[in-house]
Amino acid sequence: MPGDATDFGEFVHAALPGLLRYGHALTGNPHDAADLVQSVLEKIGSRWPHVQRKTGDPLAYIRRSMANAHISRWRRLRRESLVADIADATDTRSVTHSDPFEHEPLWQALRALPPRQRAVIVLRYYDGLSEAEIAASLGVTQGTVKSQASKAIASLRAKLTPAERPEGREREFD
Repeated sequence: MPGDATDFGEFVHAALPGLLRYGHALTGNPHDAADLVQSVLEKIGSRWPHVQRKTGDPLAYIRRSMANAHISRWRRLRRESLVADIADATDTRSVTHSDPFEHEPLWQALRALPPRQRAVIVLRYYDGLSEAEIAASLGVTQGTVKSQASKAIASLRAKLTPAERPEGREREFD
């Protein structure tokens, strides 16, 4: 288990793939995920002995920090920003490589969820955490986890046709 490592480098080596996947699910793309993981690990690294001593589960603490950092960033960036020129669609300098999941209906519906709902869904169905673990990870009550999950499932159910719903999870969406 990554939370058992005593050395920060060992912990990061063991937990990094899962943290990057979690960040990707939170942010919607691998580049922002890598930035999110890096910024959180930079902050945690300088306080690693304290984090390890004071938290029962450093991995849950890092996930919570990632969710909080992502929500804060999302709130900051959703404000309107004015630009002088609009980029031309034919300008090859503004062309970026797209995410391979960009056009997947489930991925689009997941990205459209508010950050907290997305975090709850990712922690529940991607990481397989219980409601209590999610509540501890996000620093909210179990009731908040239940209500956010319910709202997220209702939103996903409304956006996805039965054929687009993930296999093995049909009952949760019906």
